Amino acid sequence: MHKLNSFFFRRHLDNEETLLMVVHKHWLIGIKFLFWPTTSFFAAWWALYNLPIYAIFYVAAIWATVSLIWWFRNFFDYYLDAWIISDQGIMDVEWHGWFHRESTRVLFSDIQGVSYEINGIAATMLGFGCISVEKVSTGNVIELDYVPEPRKVEKVILKNMEGYMHNKNLKDSRHVQEILSQMVANEIQLQELSEEDDNEDDSEDDI
Repeated sequence: MHKLNSFFFRRHLDNEETLLMVVHKHWLIGIKFLFWPTTSFFAAWWALYNLPIYAIFYVAAIWATVSLIWWFRNFFDYYLDAWIISDQGIMDVEWHGWFHRESTRVLFSDIQGVSYEINGIAATMLGFGCISVEKVSTGNVIELDYVPEPRKVEKVILKNMEGYMHNKNLKDSRHVQEILSQMVANEIQLQELSEEDDNEDDSEDDI
């Protein structure tokens, strides 16, 4: 599963980003998406096996091919609608069809809050729910439904958000120190140049 996630979702990340977790919808949603195309595919093979008629063969072959395309289309619709959690933020990836994809990136520094909701008997028994992230800059909320173990996902986001903000503060602090050090060095250099000029003027006066 990790290799499959890396193959499909690694391309959405920058070179320096580390893929930490890919959050998919509950596997029951996958079964729901794939039930009818799978049934249709096996029905086509049943027709090929039990109705060995020349005309039926071509119809069943086309039927099986269409069912297989339908199966892959529904599989990608389920599997590629996911959240990518990296060491820098969250990316909400949506797959709307063979030629239509959409993604929304939210950096940890732009997250105002993370929450989840488990609503209903089925969700409580099977342990899935809706997880939401609110952006600071716009106030918009991105959501992913039918997430297995949403509390665990929330903990992963909060933990990595804390680490990201800590590292960011350290980098900002170092950057400020570098600027101050450069300013002090420039000031010292200016003072030394000024002293040299004063010494040269004194020497000229003595002459």
